[in-house]
Amino acid sequence: MSNKREREKRREERLREEARATNTDRRARLLQLGAGAVFLVIVVVVVLIVVNSSSSESGGDSSAIVHAAEVDEMLGGIPQEKTVLGDPKASVELVEYGDLQCPVCKEYSEQVLPQIIEGQVKKGQAKLVFHNFTIIGPQSIPAGTAALAAGEQGRGWNYIELFYRNQGEENSGYATDDFLEAVAKKAGVEDLAKWNEERKSKRLRQELNATTSQAQNYGFTGTPSFAIKGPGTNGVKLLGTPGSSGSLEEAIEEAS
Repeated sequence: MSNKREREKRREERLREEARATNTDRRARLLQLGAGAVFLVIVVVVVLIVVNSSSSESGGDSSAIVHAAEVDEMLGGIPQEKTVLGDPKASVELVEYGDLQCPVCKEYSEQVLPQIIEGQVKKGQAKLVFHNFTIIGPQSIPAGTAALAAGEQGRGWNYIELFYRNQGEENSGYATDDFLEAVAKKAGVEDLAKWNEERKSKRLRQELNATTSQAQNYGFTGTPSFAIKGPGTNGVKLLGTPGSSGSLEEAIEEAS
């Protein structure tokens, strides 16, 4: 009988141990499920933040033209004539062939060219010229002539830089008359009636066509593409699309 009681005692202890183990496993699974749910909530929140942020920064909104003060600060004190930025007597001329609808041009405007503008252009070592190379789509043409018309009033580079910072999705139809005029206002174009007349003129359309043809004759196939001319070059030197501010700075030094 004593052996029987001993076996029953051990059996009861084993059952209690199994019950404790089962409860521990259940708690662990619940904790895992709870952590997973928290993680899922965090992921959803992050996704919503990213989506909302992307929507607010998507650009192309004529009622929300932003970064005008930032552009004014970058270009402040630098001479402008039409789409030429910098001292007109600068010995080196760096030419950008760009399309205002081009997203890569926008990246260069925000990440590559500021170092050139605030450095060698502001110091008078080089002047920076923008030429339209309209290859993205039909709206590139009115956008390009709008920039040229702003240049007629000494605000060409303000218009170009501000357009890039408010650029919408290419060929999405955002570059309407309202959008182009909203950019002109924020860029500091004073005589909007004159600007509106000039941007639709045959003369500026011919200028846009001429620079696009020039880029094609150089063999450029994408935007932005760059060319440079100075005492250190044998005529015009084609740079293509340099990958960094440093590459452009080096090209300016070599052309000086």
